[in-house]
Amino acid sequence: MAATAPSKQAILNLYGSTLRASRAFSSYNFRQYFVRRTRGVFQEIKDEKDAGKLRAFYDEKTKELEVLKRSAIVNQLYGGWKLVVEKQQPSRERADS
Repeated sequence: MAATAPSKQAILNLYGSTLRASRAFSSYNFRQYFVRRTRGVFQEIKDEKDAGKLRAFYDEKTKELEVLKRSAIVNQLYGGWKLVVEKQQPSRERADS
């Protein structure tokens, strides 16, 4: 039985979901790594036409998305301090009156 390729919209939805899950990490280093990795992996498959490869890619990345979501939740539970390179809220200065 020939494998049918997932639609372009299904792959784009998977890409968006994976990016959202990647951005859910509270740790800066993990967050940046998974965002870069997601963009790179989906960029490589962008021009693929082989239905079998697309189906295998889609199935594998769907499983990875579930792992990524669980990992992000654990990272949020045990996240540490913000790093200097992250945007931090400016502290309010007291007005001298």
